[in-house]
Amino acid sequence: MADEKKQPKQGQINIELDEQVAQGTYSNLAIINHSVSEFVVDFVNIMPGTPKSKVKSRIILTPQHAKRLVKALSENVKRFENAHGTIKDYDQPQIPINFGPTGQA
Repeated sequence: MADEKKQPKQGQINIELDEQVAQGTYSNLAIINHSVSEFVVDFVNIMPGTPKSKVKSRIILTPQHAKRLVKALSENVKRFENAHGTIKDYDQPQIPINFGPTGQA
């Protein structure tokens, strides 16, 4: 009986979150590239006055999952703004980004 309670019900997924991942990684820049088969999102933390930054995390998605992510983010931004007011979008100066040689996946 105890095993039945631990097993997720049909159609549910049991997702684990370890402590290190739960703390998250701060990012104030996302760079998005794509090929025919995937979207690559690189998350970067750029600090003022620092001439060099490193990619902190890279997420690779199928085109279908990228579209679902855009939809989920859009819905959550709408919910946030309904609860807390409009998010101000400030104009940011263009940041020259150099990843070195470019390629395709």
